[in-house]
Amino acid sequence: MATTPNDPANGTKPDKADLSQQMLMREVDEAVRTDEVTGALRKYGWSVGISAALGLAAFGGYLYWDSRNERALEQQSEHLVLAMDELEAGNLELADQELAAIDGQISPAAKASANMLRAAIALEGGRTDDAVAFYEQVVADEDVPQPTRDSALLRLVTANFDNMEAQAVIDRLGPLAVAGNPWFGSAGELVAHAYLDQNKPDQAGPLLVAIAQDESVPESLRDRARQLAGRYGFDAIDDVEELMSDLGSGNGAAAAQ
Repeated sequence: MATTPNDPANGTKPDKADLSQQMLMREVDEAVRTDEVTGALRKYGWSVGISAALGLAAFGGYLYWDSRNERALEQQSEHLVLAMDELEAGNLELADQELAAIDGQISPAAKASANMLRAAIALEGGRTDDAVAFYEQVVADEDVPQPTRDSALLRLVTANFDNMEAQAVIDRLGPLAVAGNPWFGSAGELVAHAYLDQNKPDQAGPLLVAIAQDESVPESLRDRARQLAGRYGFDAIDDVEELMSDLGSGNGAAAAQ
């Protein structure tokens, strides 16, 4: 699942073509911990399943927090339930139509959730430009909670990474690629790849080392960062003896591959 970069000694760069797909898979480790999305993940792909879980969580939280405009919220809830029913039935087009009916003027959080789902449906259909447009709406809406906007931004860059200039990736994700930020690992890895695409291993290396040494980052992502940092001459191993012990016991098999 991890990107295996080409040998820098050959003058080649990490494979950007695989990175977008891998990031969608990778977020399962970081963002999906609910049973409700299991069926969607199996049937409709990781992008729809993940965004469905996020959409339901955000929409449910909003309904709990704000009981004003009760009828309007009930109607929006009905649209979301119908959309999820259509997703379960495999009718992505009909689900998209239900999500389009959710009114952001009454409920910005509900509209953001709908746009996140619509973006995932667009990605499932190979419509990257449409997905990026939906994510951009979420990112630009100041009435939407910042964590949701940050999540949309990360997904936007992930989906559109192949079409973006490396500096644009760095500029947009740089604020998230900071230790302590919930998206540090995923955003930092993308920023590091962008630096490598600019032939700046001196910028990418320290960032990869920080990711590899951050215990709050999922272990699979830390392993990838450690391997990539090592390829460019940066030592990201905290405890050599512990690592060798893990390798000897079989726990570090993934890191050794």
